[in-house]
Amino acid sequence: MKKVLLIEDDTALRENTAELLELANYKVLTAPDGEKGVLVAKTSHPDIIICDIMMPKLDGYGVLDALSKYNKTKAIPFIFLSAKTERKDVRHGMDMGADDYLTKPFEEAELIGAIESRIAKINILKEAQQEKLYDDLSSEARVKSIHQLKNFIDDNGEEFRFHLGDSIYREGDNSNLVYLVIKGNVKTHKLDEQGKELITGIYKADDFFGFTSFTKNIPYQEYATAMEDSVLIGLHKDQLKVILEQNGELVMELLQLLSENLVQIKEQLLEMAYGSVRKKTASTLLKFAEKLQEDEAGNIHVLRSDLASVAGMATETLIRTLSTFKKEGIIEIKDRDIKILDMDRLQRIPY
Repeated sequence: MKKVLLIEDDTALRENTAELLELANYKVLTAPDGEKGVLVAKTSHPDIIICDIMMPKLDGYGVLDALSKYNKTKAIPFIFLSAKTERKDVRHGMDMGADDYLTKPFEEAELIGAIESRIAKINILKEAQQEKLYDDLSSEARVKSIHQLKNFIDDNGEEFRFHLGDSIYREGDNSNLVYLVIKGNVKTHKLDEQGKELITGIYKADDFFGFTSFTKNIPYQEYATAMEDSVLIGLHKDQLKVILEQNGELVMELLQLLSENLVQIKEQLLEMAYGSVRKKTASTLLKFAEKLQEDEAGNIHVLRSDLASVAGMATETLIRTLSTFKKEGIIEIKDRDIKILDMDRLQRIPY
């Protein structure tokens, strides 16, 4: 079912239009003003947006401008809906990048026809892109190794920039992209019934994450968040599927990589279940030291809450253990910075 976002400040028109679209078998999201519309678009990623022009807080032109600057929404088909019929208003909207322009009052068939036309156009463009990808992957230019795959993603994927704490995707979002970290660090994590966070993976520059099923439309099963300012390249999983179908050697390398990740996750779970507090803390510090780049003084910058999430313990318990390690001369602590002074002793802490 295709998802339509309707941004309209007239309550009666918004509700009537939403009902009309639902009867036409669309899932409808609504927003009463431009600011809320931008927020819904960024969090829900609709298939198409229908937006009024004259609205409080942020008008339709402002909505289109805001969404055109955001990588995940800039390509969503956008239809203006307004009572303004002057040619200069129509032209202004189209010049900004709108895909269509409907005037009020409109006929049901006119609205549904505009939506179906724009969605069909997007599907045709995606099919053409897929065909081009098949053509590009000739026998002379096949991607045969993980290293070549990373280069391919870097050259052909879409760049995304995130600040510390920004959400890259949320559990339940459409799993359209596989990501390659170019700069920074990313954590994947889940929340238990009490809202406690458990970090399932930490990814540094040159690491992949975001893999889901290639045969089923399964959403992301966890959250992904930037641990610092980060640059990522996203490749649509359909493109990756094409590459894998044509390159058996790459499939074997990727399976090996994913198998190693599973082994690491199993080790983490075993430590969480059976390891002592000291062993859990030591192992977690070693994991972060491996993933995070040290500064000039040899410090790693990491939140205590992130350390506790990986270790599977309360933050207060972790902080007490870190203080013990500090007193024993194993680490040095200053604010958020941790410096490992005795790597050998940290590695030899028993279960």
